[in-house]
Amino acid sequence: MDKALYIGMSGAKQNMLAQRAHANNLANVNTTGFKKDFAQARSMPVFGEHHPTRAYAMTERPGTDLSAGALMDTGRKLDVAVEGDGWLAVQNDLGEEVFTRSGSLQVDVNGLVRLASGELVLGNGGPVALPPFDNLQVGADGTISIVPVGGPPDQLVEVDRLKLVNPPGNALEKGLDGFIRRKPDQALDGPEPPDAAMRVATGFLESSNVNAVEEMIANLQLSRQYEMQVKVMSTANENSEAAARLLQNL
Repeated sequence: MDKALYIGMSGAKQNMLAQRAHANNLANVNTTGFKKDFAQARSMPVFGEHHPTRAYAMTERPGTDLSAGALMDTGRKLDVAVEGDGWLAVQNDLGEEVFTRSGSLQVDVNGLVRLASGELVLGNGGPVALPPFDNLQVGADGTISIVPVGGPPDQLVEVDRLKLVNPPGNALEKGLDGFIRRKPDQALDGPEPPDAAMRVATGFLESSNVNAVEEMIANLQLSRQYEMQVKVMSTANENSEAAARLLQNL
């Protein structure tokens, strides 16, 4: 009886974890550049000093759907969307180089270019820093040009270029902070090299690649599976109680 109880319990636990992953996807359906997570679990036989007659459900590290979302026209000069494959390189609070497809850029009071969430945007030689300007333009190749304060409006000065990278998809993973980075076993000795062939669309943002309908349907299916696992646990408990009563009457 305990075998059925623990098998049902492990299945219910994985259903709960899968529901949490889909709920997180659904919560980020409107988050710019968000990449949805897959919920993964598989049966795992129990090995030991016995025959592997039981198989519990075991969670594996969830994968991430790195496909591009749709482009949304914002018309804002500091909104950029990466075209095709590739990523925008930024620096997180720990000083690590991480990658994102969220291109809603801001210029702080010190002239540093940041994401809307505060991370520093990287250029050719580190974080992008801009001198005072009257106008700003981001080119299709990621080049940032400005009209200096008091300068002629038709005279653009190139300041820096957004660092656009394109590492292999199978070498990447999403961290708990939501940013993409290389897997530990695929890490490079130095920073990721920029890809000069990459292009960005100015005045656009990339939407989340989450399909709200699919996530809601998946959550309903997982809820039903969870109820079935709980039913298995309840039945195992009832059978155990019936067996105990039978032994008492012998």
